[in-house]
Amino acid sequence: MTKPLLYLASSSPRRRELLAQIGLPHLSLPQFIDESALPSEAATAYVERLAREKALRALADPDYFFDELPVLAADTTVVQGGEILGKPADAVQGRVMLRRLSDATHEVLTGIAVATRGGLFESRVVSTRVSFRALEEHEVLSYWASGEPRDKAGAYAIQGRGALFVRHIEGSYSNVVGLPLFETMQLLANYGISSALLFNGMRA
Repeated sequence: MTKPLLYLASSSPRRRELLAQIGLPHLSLPQFIDESALPSEAATAYVERLAREKALRALADPDYFFDELPVLAADTTVVQGGEILGKPADAVQGRVMLRRLSDATHEVLTGIAVATRGGLFESRVVSTRVSFRALEEHEVLSYWASGEPRDKAGAYAIQGRGALFVRHIEGSYSNVVGLPLFETMQLLANYGISSALLFNGMRA
């Protein structure tokens, strides 16, 4: 096994796949926290807070064995009309979310945080604007029945069948999937993890 370069404090298979896509070896260290928004909390503050909490909790996890490795954490949400649309609790909520996104533009926000046991800590929020075409009611019902949107913020997956609804995006595509790779690598460069290192690893 290639030597891991970081811990990923997430259970998301999409984030693991994105890191694998760029050849970044890592160890999975999922953290489960209360993801409820605080009263009057802005969406940007919300996703950044959750990312930071996950990173800090991972540092204290008994399975965090390799002290020299940084921890990467992230949290993604959808914002429509100023309201946070997280993962739908049930079919009714999921269908309502899809109807709200129909023929409109929403914002996808991801908070990313990197932390080390040595005390280094950085975080930021990345935004992408996504525009949906108008959805027919039978599409909303069929898409929900497919099962794909059930554990996704905003009740859709751009990397799956949800791509059929997307008319236009402005910003990072990988951010909508769940981890903005460009901005993530900018943060990781401060911890000795650079694109040059990954390319050299590919040649090894």
